[in-house]
Amino acid sequence: MSFGSLSGPAITALNRGAFKAGAMHNTGEGGISPYHLEGGADLVMQIGTAYFGCRNADGSFSIDRLKERVATAPVKAIEIKLSQGAKPGLGGLLPAAKVTPEIAAIRGIEVGKDCASPSRHSAFFDVDSMLDFVEMIAAETGLPVGIKSAVGEMEFWRELAARMRTGERGVDFVTVDGGEGGTGAAPLIFSDSVAMPYRIGFSRVYGTFAELGLTDSVTFIGSAKLGLPENAAVAFALGADMINVGREAMMSIGCIQAQKCHDDTCPTGVATQSKWLSGGLDPLDKGDRCASYLRTLRRELTKVSAAVGVAHPGLITPRDIEVMNGDYESRTLAGVYGYKDHWGALGPDVVGELLDIVHPHRTFNEKPTTA
Repeated sequence: MSFGSLSGPAITALNRGAFKAGAMHNTGEGGISPYHLEGGADLVMQIGTAYFGCRNADGSFSIDRLKERVATAPVKAIEIKLSQGAKPGLGGLLPAAKVTPEIAAIRGIEVGKDCASPSRHSAFFDVDSMLDFVEMIAAETGLPVGIKSAVGEMEFWRELAARMRTGERGVDFVTVDGGEGGTGAAPLIFSDSVAMPYRIGFSRVYGTFAELGLTDSVTFIGSAKLGLPENAAVAFALGADMINVGREAMMSIGCIQAQKCHDDTCPTGVATQSKWLSGGLDPLDKGDRCASYLRTLRRELTKVSAAVGVAHPGLITPRDIEVMNGDYESRTLAGVYGYKDHWGALGPDVVGELLDIVHPHRTFNEKPTTA
């Protein structure tokens, strides 16, 4: 979540909440602000098409600036944003009036001038060059590097999986964003009707990698209204290893969805640069509320996992969940989304590693299962 979209106190509250709950904090494409460093949480630095925080004066990508930024913050992974669910294939414009000295310094842009985010990256132009870009960043920073994207046509994903099959190059993680994602910076036709809904988009991407036996070598992250336990459980069953939560975390710190983000008059101080309005948001209190929400979500998922008979949400499979059609018909997730045997389940080696973390004192002769 970027500073500029949200207020400084809101970013601090989210960061504090993530730290207290043992979660990570995604910066959003606006770069790392001082507010991302006040709570102590580990960061996933997102790089968008404008390369905020790691750009040259002309807007092109700078690996030197990226390395400088990573060296001064607790960045644990780098996420290259190809698109987001609410506005796939669109760029954006930060109007001059919003480019304050503080935002300009954080993003590496000029004060008081319009700043456009292109609809596409300039550092690469196809799957092959994207993988070169990913490998270069990984080699220079020593960090895991992944991509975030909404899902539309599948040729991109088929080519990506095919090129990764040799094991010579590849992304470390894939964040799939569903069309349910939200932002105030999108035309309604895009936020309402463009990009696949999460469950369809994710299952198609996961299946593309599963066909080539690559799912245990890539971390899958789900994103799009997954902050509710039911939706999160489905995401894990379909093969997600981690989930992002956005609007639910924002609501935990006071967002009432007043839809005033665009005119800078958010009444709760969450999405505004007004010092007067954001001054009403106490990052200490709201950070505790965010942490409470995250812990509760985790506890609910743990309870569901126990009810299913597994030790962790990542061990729930698409055959453990049924989708109801009224009160007269049901189908498993595997049946609805065309999953083959063992799709959505972790391999035995990964299951063993997971159980070693969840139950470090289990006896040696206990054999992990994926059912």
